[in-house]
Amino acid sequence: MKIGSIDLGERPLFLAPMEDVTDIGFRKMCKRYGAAMVYTEFVSADAIIRSIKSTLSKMVIDDSERPVGIQIYGRDVASMVEAAKIVEQVKPDVIDINFGCPVKKVANKGAGSGMLKNIPLLLEITREVVKAVNVPVTVKTRLGWDTEHLIITDLAEQLQDCGIQALTIHGRTRSQMYTGQADWTLIGEVKKNTRIKIPIIGNGDVTNRLEASEKFDTYGVDAVMIGRATFGCPWIFSPKADEISLDEKIDVLEEMLKINVERIDEYRGILHTRRHLAASPIFKGIPDFKQIRISMLRATKVDELLSILEDCRERLRE
Repeated sequence: MKIGSIDLGERPLFLAPMEDVTDIGFRKMCKRYGAAMVYTEFVSADAIIRSIKSTLSKMVIDDSERPVGIQIYGRDVASMVEAAKIVEQVKPDVIDINFGCPVKKVANKGAGSGMLKNIPLLLEITREVVKAVNVPVTVKTRLGWDTEHLIITDLAEQLQDCGIQALTIHGRTRSQMYTGQADWTLIGEVKKNTRIKIPIIGNGDVTNRLEASEKFDTYGVDAVMIGRATFGCPWIFSPKADEISLDEKIDVLEEMLKINVERIDEYRGILHTRRHLAASPIFKGIPDFKQIRISMLRATKVDELLSILEDCRERLRE
């Protein structure tokens, strides 16, 4: 599979862009374990243009995590074009446009999946961003706004005509948010459409490589993107994930913490990492883990968090 000239191999797995999740430490670990493509947290076009420091920090990428995409969202042509030009200067391998985020603070303002209510504007933004930059432009979106407006089969062709070089489809409508089950049927229909020439990337409810393999086999997608199941589990991308030792997994989580603290600062580096620690399934075997989880989420110092992790290591060995 290729996006532009980027060769991503056969049946690649991608790390989904996720707010407050896909920081640089986590991305580097996912890449180490086999993610073919990783994405930064999504960033607001308006915030990029205004040079908001916290937003610009999300766009810092490292050569070791390439190929890497930066995902942008916004609600008007001018700001999205200007933001894309600024993002291009950071030299991502891909600029991805978010037309899928369902959260109210984004969608209710007309951005993210809110664009599914204004297809002419969605297409105009896409066309103009493609024209404005030389880096490959891709799109991530959903099946439609709700079950009465399942528009993805037509929209995929329209987006392709705008010049995008790949399309990621999350198998839910905006109204579903993250509830219910992802429906891959329409993703498969898009892929089967002989008029579609760009790669189609499927997303939704994939929790391991076996499930990803089933999606490839059943729906014929070119790549599978994994989102929430990666929380605290960067090794999910490894073909040998089941063979990775508990010690190695804890070492990886500790390394993520150290990378984030070094690249951001202690406070924010901990904020980013402790979400992964609290969500990681490796600690489920610890009796009364709820209290330990609370301690993780309250920790404000690196030494404190490392001490909790080492305590977990010892408890899991017992």
